[in-house]
Amino acid sequence: MQLVQLQSAQSRFRERGIGLAGVSYDSQAILREFSERHGITYPLLADPRSAIIKRFRVLNGKAKDFMKGMASPGYIYISNDGRILQTFFEENYRERYTANNVIARLFPELTETDVRTLTAPHVTLHLGQSDLVVGPGSRIILFVEVTLPPDVHVYAPGAQGDKPILLQLDSASEFKSGPIGYPKSQTLYLPAINEKMPVFSGTFRIAQDVTVSVSPEFIRALHAAGDAGKGIAVHGTLHYQACDDKKCFLPESVSFSWPLTVMPPDLKRASEAIRHPGNP
Repeated sequence: MQLVQLQSAQSRFRERGIGLAGVSYDSQAILREFSERHGITYPLLADPRSAIIKRFRVLNGKAKDFMKGMASPGYIYISNDGRILQTFFEENYRERYTANNVIARLFPELTETDVRTLTAPHVTLHLGQSDLVVGPGSRIILFVEVTLPPDVHVYAPGAQGDKPILLQLDSASEFKSGPIGYPKSQTLYLPAINEKMPVFSGTFRIAQDVTVSVSPEFIRALHAAGDAGKGIAVHGTLHYQACDDKKCFLPESVSFSWPLTVMPPDLKRASEAIRHPGNP
C-alpha cells in the first residue's frame, strides 16, 4: 500500500523538486512484477542482501523467515548532497505514514484534500485531511483550520483560569488517535486583570494524527467489505470560547467528522517461481 500511495502522490513531490525511489529486500524480478501490476513508474531498487537497508539503519530486526532482511516501512528525506534531512518511521512495522502525510509534514500548506467549510458562532472552520483512501495501519493527518473575525481571539492550551480551545476525537475501534499539534500561540496582555495570556487569533490550524487499526477483527471486516473498501468516519468536536477586547462570549462546541475509505490488504503474492524461499 505504501509504494502504491507514493505512486499516487508522485506528482505532488515532483512539484517541490523531490524525486522518489523505493528500496526493498525483494529481488529485481519481484519488484518488476509488482511495478507492472500496480503501475509504479518511479524507481524501485532491489536490495536482496539488505546492504542499503543496513546502511540507513532501518533493518527490521523482528522480521523472521522469508521476511528476514526487510526494512521497517517508512520514508527518508534526503538532500541533493546526500544528507538525511528527516525520517518518518513507526515503531510498529504494521503502521506507517502515508505519502500524503509526509508531504503535509514537509509542506503543511499542501494538506488540502477534500476541504470542507463549516460556520459556527464567531468562527469559520475548514476541515481537511491528508488522505481519503487508506489501508490498515496508515497514519494520516486530519486538520481543522480556524478563522476568527478581526479583534476576536480564543485562548490557547495552557491558559490558566479560562476555557482554552480543545479538539477532541471520539474513540473508535477502527483507529487510534496520535499526537495533536496546535500552532505557536500569541501573548495577549489583559490590563483588566494585569495578566498575559496565550491566545490564537486570525487564521490558525490544529492538526491531529490518527492511525487506522490493524486488528484481526478489522482486517476481517475489510475483506468482507470487498474491493470497494469499508467506509468509516472519524468524529470530533471543537470546544472553544471566543473573546473580544471587552468580553468573552459563551463557550461553544461544534461537532464534525472526516470520512475515510479503508481498503483491504493486498494479499496477492509474487509468482511462485520468483518468491522468497519459504514464502507461502
